[in-house]
Formats: sequence, C-alpha cells, structure tokens
Amino acid sequence: MKKFLWIAGLSLAIVATVISCKTRFETTKAQYKATHSDAAFERGKELTFAVCGGCHYDNHVHKFIGKQIQDVPGIAGKVYSANLTQSKSHGIAPQYSDAEIRYLLKTGIARDGRFLAYMLRPNMADNDINDIIVYLRSSDSAVSPGDTTVGLTHFTFIGKMYMNMHADPLAYKQDVKLPTDKVAMGYYLVDNLGCFHCHSKKVTKLNLLNPDQTKGYLAGGAELKGAMGKKVTASNITFDKNTGIGNYTAEQFRAALMEGKAPDRELQPPMPKFSMLKTEEVDAIYAYLQTVPPKVHATKGM
Repeated sequence: MKKFLWIAGLSLAIVATVISCKTRFETTKAQYKATHSDAAFERGKELTFAVCGGCHYDNHVHKFIGKQIQDVPGIAGKVYSANLTQSKSHGIAPQYSDAEIRYLLKTGIARDGRFLAYMLRPNMADNDINDIIVYLRSSDSAVSPGDTTVGLTHFTFIGKMYMNMHADPLAYKQDVKLPTDKVAMGYYLVDNLGCFHCHSKKVTKLNLLNPDQTKGYLAGGAELKGAMGKKVTASNITFDKNTGIGNYTAEQFRAALMEGKAPDRELQPPMPKFSMLKTEEVDAIYAYLQTVPPKVHATKGM
C-alpha cells in the first residue's frame, strides 16, 4: 500500500511539474508594417469594435482596457483580456510589432511564445488584419493610453492542465483575401465576428479553421454568462421557423444584430450590439444564414 501511495504521489508530482511548465512556441521573425490610410482607419475601427470589443472594450471608460472574461469556469482560474490601448505601461500595442500582432491573430502565439487559445482568427483576410493594426496605432480616444490593468490572469492547476492539453497553435495562413460574393462574405463575417463561437453547441469545441464543421453549428445551445453572472443559453440562429430565426425579415434581422431588438424581446448580454457594421454586411450575414440547413433545436435564447 505504501509503495502504491509513493508511486501515485510521484506520478502526481511529475504531472504537476509538466503542467505547471509554461508551453512556449516559436514566434514570428517576419518584417511587416501595416499600410496606413483613412479608409484603413475606418475599416479597422469597425472591425476592432465588432471583433475585439466584446472582450476588450470597457463600456464604463469607453476604452479598450480589457476586462474579466466571465465565461471561464472558476475552477480553471481567472482570465482577464489584455489592454489594447497605447499605454506604455499596460497596453500591448506599444509592445508588439505589426508583424507580432498579425501573427498572434492568425496563430494564437503571443510575442513571448505563449499560446492564447481565445485569440484566434486564422481565416481573417490580410487586409482586415492590416486595418485593425492601423486602428490600434491611431489617435482615436478608445485606444489612447489607458494606464490601468483590470486584473492579472491566474490559472489554477486544472486551468493550466486544460490550457496545456489544448496548446495547439494553428499554422499561419497566408494571402487570405476578402470574399467578393455576398453569401461568402456572410460566412466570412459569421466566422470572424465570432457568431459561431457562441451560437453553436460548445465554445470549447470549435473548429476554427472550418467553422461550418463545428458541432451544432449555429443551432445554439452554448451556455454563457450574462449580466450579473446570470447563465444564458445561446439562440438557434439557423432558419428553422419554429426554433430558429426562420420568420425574421431582413429588417428584423438588422434590428436584432445592430440594435439588440429581436421581434419578441430585447437581446441580453453577452450578445453585443453590432452597431458599427454596415447595412450591407448585416444583409450578407442574413443571406448566408439562409443557406445554412435549418436545425430544429429549441433553446431559451439570449
């Protein structure tokens, strides 16, 4: 019995040592500078609010100073999103080169070699990444220096174990172009805005390279945390007429996405209001969703 306990204790110690070691990956050595223009700034602002705002934008101070990610289970620890402002003491923008920001968004690998599983946008077009970088380097008030930190990320033993088990950076996809077809653009936006992250079965079971192969794709069911920590279930946004959005008109869909007003209710956090999107982009999402096979899946919805 003593021998068994000794072996078990040793095994646990070895596992703990391995898990506690921070996994590091090779970072980029590319020489890249974003191309600045007024159009790039405007597009970059739209994308930064739409893609990054949900996790990094603080509505109280109106800056991208970061905040606690509420959907991380307490058993895994506490996770805080990064300060994206130009703060030299706390922001990532002054610390990262343009090439490092682009590489992080594509692969999930930070400049220090850490893998950040929740940062990935592998299918984002090169032009869009360029424009996000342009905005982060701009003088806009939302990214002007916010010299504060909202908290330090701390993973428990279980959290470290999970992160190390899922430390699987993606290969860097080069020469990704923006779609020109309306339906293809809708799919692109569902991917890069993160719609499928929440509106599929589980946020931990996403197929980031091929979103439409994610289990329960767009049929809802993922459990999230809303205002005051209240549990909410993501809605089915396929065009099933009874359990999805099959009865939405284009105008109703625009109101839901841009104003947070569904035909029968006000949408609840963590569903954001995509007021920064252009009408034609929202219409492209609507056109794409009409092509997704309807799925019968009743959820409580947000």
